[in-house]
Amino acid sequence: MISLAGRDILHSWRKFLLTGIGLGLLIGVTFSMAGVYRGMVDDAQALLSNSGADLWVVQQGTQGPYAESSSLRDDLVHGIEGMPGVALAANVTYFNMQVRRGDSEVRAMVVGIEPGKPGSPSHLVAGRPLSRSHYEALADVRTGFALGDRIRLRRHDYEVVGLTRRMVSSGGDPMVFIPLKDAQQAQFLKDNDAIVNERARSAANPAFNRPGVPGLLEAVVASQTSSHQVNAVLVQVREGFAPAQVAEPIRRWKHLQVYDRAGMEEILVAKLIATSAKQIGMFLVILSIVSAAIVAFIIYTMTMGKIREIAVLKLIGTRNSTIASMILQQALGLGLIGFFVGKLAATLWAPIFPKYVLLLPRDALTGLGVVLLICALASTLAIRIAIKVDPAEAIGG
Repeated sequence: MISLAGRDILHSWRKFLLTGIGLGLLIGVTFSMAGVYRGMVDDAQALLSNSGADLWVVQQGTQGPYAESSSLRDDLVHGIEGMPGVALAANVTYFNMQVRRGDSEVRAMVVGIEPGKPGSPSHLVAGRPLSRSHYEALADVRTGFALGDRIRLRRHDYEVVGLTRRMVSSGGDPMVFIPLKDAQQAQFLKDNDAIVNERARSAANPAFNRPGVPGLLEAVVASQTSSHQVNAVLVQVREGFAPAQVAEPIRRWKHLQVYDRAGMEEILVAKLIATSAKQIGMFLVILSIVSAAIVAFIIYTMTMGKIREIAVLKLIGTRNSTIASMILQQALGLGLIGFFVGKLAATLWAPIFPKYVLLLPRDALTGLGVVLLICALASTLAIRIAIKVDPAEAIGG
């Protein structure tokens, strides 16, 4: 049996290969888009795992500290530490900012931590943990900082004493860890001009500047230049206690919102990145439609170029199913070339993306099935044309 598909591919293999490579690059973009979404989910899960917490205690009525603003007094941690089933509790602050190093900047999530407690990095790839209460920092390697670098956060410079890896926010921004007190100042305190203006307002306010109440104005001014707010309290649960068992008394008696790992993961994945997921989903649909259109056009063009050969096959008694099978094989061959080129391209360029791209083997297998299905569907137009070819065209003009 003559393999029309094989012979045609061998006859114009350069054109077929270049078409497959072009389709493969488009498929590679599709794989990368799926990998971006997988990377966003993995970033969210890594954020929760790296925190070392079983429970997240935040301001009542909020979904903080990652999805919404949450503000708590830092002395609440002492009451939480005394709750049944609490092994360890720690204050933590989170805020995003442009971190400066010399003339360059990098987008990062700055985390205020109490060293050795929940929220601190569990391991370092270089350097040492924070040992001083001020002006030291740990940085993720994706920030580009090295040991000994001095970085600028608000008004102060911090020396990088340790490096972490895969410590990122839910948005993929690398983390910079500094002592909690420094983070409270950087996040909650006003700039110097704002403080001076606030002092002038307080002094002009009769409620704060009473002649018969000495020390009142000074106390008010002191409260304006110090911060005791944090974004969350991270809790580790004692062995033998379930997180839900520990969370309920905190909600009831402390009037705070408490999330376990499953609840916080739902907020990050199902809510925080939901819009991005829909956006990526739309791109995947569009890319799939474009890929199908390209395959359909190429197979149609190749089929139209061999109408007379198809007519000859019909004239000698070749069945329509055989002709359809030949065209389908050609389409599937184009899809296989495109798949392998796309998978290779996505693997090669994934590390240079600014955000984490996670390529999973099961996604590749699913992608292979989808590519072959698209190619099979795209070949139907060419098959219909081939079936309608009149055998008389073999001896026609």
